[in-house]
Amino acid sequence: MAKKIEVLIEALPYIKKFHKKKMLIKYGGHAMIDEDIMNSTARDIVLLKYVGIEPVVVHGGGPEISRAMKKMGKKPKFIDGLRITDEETMDIVKMVLVGKINTAIVGTICFHGGKAVGLSGKDGQLLIARKKAPQVITDKSGKKRKIDLGLVGEIEEIRPSIINLLTENDYIPVISPVGVDRNANTLNLNADTVAGEIASKINAEKLIILTDVPGILEDPKDPETLIKKLTVEELQELIKNGTIRGGMVPKALTCIEALNSGVSSAHIIDGRIKHSLLLEIFTDEGIGTMIVP
Repeated sequence: MAKKIEVLIEALPYIKKFHKKKMLIKYGGHAMIDEDIMNSTARDIVLLKYVGIEPVVVHGGGPEISRAMKKMGKKPKFIDGLRITDEETMDIVKMVLVGKINTAIVGTICFHGGKAVGLSGKDGQLLIARKKAPQVITDKSGKKRKIDLGLVGEIEEIRPSIINLLTENDYIPVISPVGVDRNANTLNLNADTVAGEIASKINAEKLIILTDVPGILEDPKDPETLIKKLTVEELQELIKNGTIRGGMVPKALTCIEALNSGVSSAHIIDGRIKHSLLLEIFTDEGIGTMIVP
C-alpha cells in the first residue's frame, strides 16, 4: 500500500504541471497490434483525460498496411522509411488506416470510458498536402537517380479547428495520416511527420512517439544502450554519424521539427511495455528517450 501511495505522490507534480495541456501521442507498432497492449495504452489515454490532460492521438499502421499488401500480392517498397504508394496501394492504405485501425482505436478508447472521435486528414480539411518531390538515391554503382514515391504527400497546411473543437468538448481526437491536396486527391502521409506538425500547430506540451524499441540506442542491436535524454543538437549528430538510421530517421526529424516549433519536449518510448505512457509522463525516471531543445 505504501508503494502505491508513493507512486501517486510522485505523479502529483506532473499532473499539476500538465493540467489542461495538450499532449500529442503518436500511436504505432505493437501498441496497435497486441490486444493486451492496445487496451493498456487506451486506458492510459483515458486516464490522461480524466486527470485534466488533453490527449490528441495520431496513429500509423505501416506493418498492417504491409500485411494487407502481401495478402493482395503486392510487395511493399520503401525509400528512406517512406512507402512508395501507387493508386492500388493508396486504396489499401485508406482501407487499413481509416477503415480498420482508426475505428479499432476509437472503439477501444470508448470501451475504457473515453470519448474518442476518429478523423482522417481529409475531415474538415485538417491536413492539406502536396505530392512529395521525387527522392534522389544513390545506387550500388554510385550513380544518383530519382525515385517517384507516387501518392505520397508532404504537409502544406494544417487546419486544427476541428481538433480544438473536439478537445474543448472533452473528446479525444484520433487521426489517420491521410491528407488531401487542393484538388481533393488523397495522399499518404508519414504518421510521425503528421504527429510532429500537429503537435506544433496545437501548441502541445509534449510529443510522445510509441514505437517497438526502447527509445534511441547507442547500439541499435543492444537495448541496454538506451539514451535517456538528448538535446536537439546531440540528436542531429546521431543522425549525421549514422547511429540513427532507417525508420528511426523520420521519428528523430519529427522530434527536432516539433521542438524547434515550440513543443517543450519530445519522447520516443517503447509501446510494447504496458502503461509506458504513464511511466514516461508521471515518473521521475521515465522509460524511453526524452529530447529537449
